[in-house]
Amino acid sequence: MALIKKTLNLPKELLEEAVKITGATTQTMAVILGLEEIVRRKKLETLMKLKGKGLVNFNQHDLKRFRGR
Repeated sequence: MALIKKTLNLPKELLEEAVKITGATTQTMAVILGLEEIVRRKKLETLMKLKGKGLVNFNQHDLKRFRGR
């Protein structure tokens, strides 16, 4: 994974809470985890939209696996 350096203006309390609830060891890791989760959810939404069109065939077990449970 290529890394880039950015300056971001983030709400202090939100970042602190993200670090705490994710168990991240750094603020950077908390942000990365959050971004990964956003991408994962959007991809799952896309799959769900395709389900009724006969293009994708998955069941409840597959959905749980996609969600990481």
